[in-house]
Order: sequence, then C-alpha cells, then structure tokens
Amino acid sequence: MKRIGIIGAMEEEVAALKKMLTDVETREIASMEFAQGKLGNKSVVVVRCGIGKVNAAICTQILALHYKVDVVINTGVAGSLRNDINIADIVLSQDTLQHDVDATGFGYDLGVIPRMEQSIFPGDMDLIEKAKKICKEKLPSVGVHVGRIVSGDQFISDSSKKEWLVENFNGYCTEMEGAAIAQAAYLNKIPFLIIRAISDKADQSAEMDYSEFENLAIERSVILLTGLIDTI
Repeated sequence: MKRIGIIGAMEEEVAALKKMLTDVETREIASMEFAQGKLGNKSVVVVRCGIGKVNAAICTQILALHYKVDVVINTGVAGSLRNDINIADIVLSQDTLQHDVDATGFGYDLGVIPRMEQSIFPGDMDLIEKAKKICKEKLPSVGVHVGRIVSGDQFISDSSKKEWLVENFNGYCTEMEGAAIAQAAYLNKIPFLIIRAISDKADQSAEMDYSEFENLAIERSVILLTGLIDTI
C-alpha cells in the first residue's frame, strides 16, 4: 500500500484532516507534529510544516526518510500573478521554481540553482490530471489552473515585484514553500503535487474578507485532498 505525505499550510486545514484519520500515531520531529494513520483505506501522514523554504524542505525530508512516503501533496495559499486567476481559485503545479535564487554573478540565469541538473521541478502529471478531474466533479464552480508556482522567502505584495515574477519566470502564483517541497521530493525521487488556493488578485481589483477566504480555502482543499487521496 502506498503511503501519502500531506503537508498543510493552515492549522485549521491540517486539523480537519487529522479528525478524519483512524489508527492515528502522532510523533514530534524537528518541532513538527506528524500524524500517521488511515484516511479511508489509505495510509497517510499529515503535517503542518510552518512558513518558509527551510521548514518546508526539512518537513519533506522527514517524510521521505522517516515515513518513506511514496507521494507528497502540499496544500496552502498563494497570491495570484495573473488577472484571470481569481480569489479562491485553485492552482496546480505544472512545475515550481525558487524565484529568490540569484547566482547571476557566477554566470547563471535567475532562478538556477548552481551545480544542480534541475532547478525547475515538474509536478506529477498523473496527480495533476486526477486533481483536475476531482475539481470538475466535486468543485465545479471553482476556477482551476495548471501552471508554474514560484516560491521564495519573501511575502510578495508589491505590484512591480509581481510583474517581475511574471516577466522573468512566467509564474501563475507566488508563495513561500512549494518549490522547496518540490526540490526535496525531486531529490528523493518522490512524485509530488503542489496545490494552492488563491488569496488575492494580481491587480488587487477584487477583495474578499480573509476569514471568508480562509473558510472557503479550507473547505475546498479538504474536498480536493480527500478525493485525490482516494485515487492514489
């Protein structure tokens, strides 16, 4: 039986998933709480990694080495970089990269990690197609986009910085963990998918109360995750 690692960003989202688990064993490693159990008839490990790329990479490595997961799925929130991606839409990772990697002084392009064969980490196509199908069936009113998720240890709110991310990396949305999770999964040869609920418009033209967005994001993420896990 495959074991699925689920990394959540929001405490409420992780708590909702943990409540669904049976045969639960909880353990704290690197100050993170890992809950291993069954979701339906699937073996899963649920954890909240914390904010930023270092936390995200450490968490993924623990899932790989200690729990020996076969799949990694990460959910969280992100800011839109495109006007056609609306608040509470979902972005699935076609691929990910780290926008704050800059070794241009050594002759590398922006975003390229020196001495690594790969700096752009592709999401698993089978997981993407399954997630798209689940969204169509169970979340038909939600906009779903497949594109590049760009990550960095920066909270991006400036419109000129958002434009820079689009111009240089063709990003769909930006956040602080996905590409680190993707890199760690890639290095461990584990298929992965990064899922992001969009918290704000690229041009700030639309507004939604954050508590309203958070409730929507958690509800939709749990529906998508439970449906996706059932197919793995």
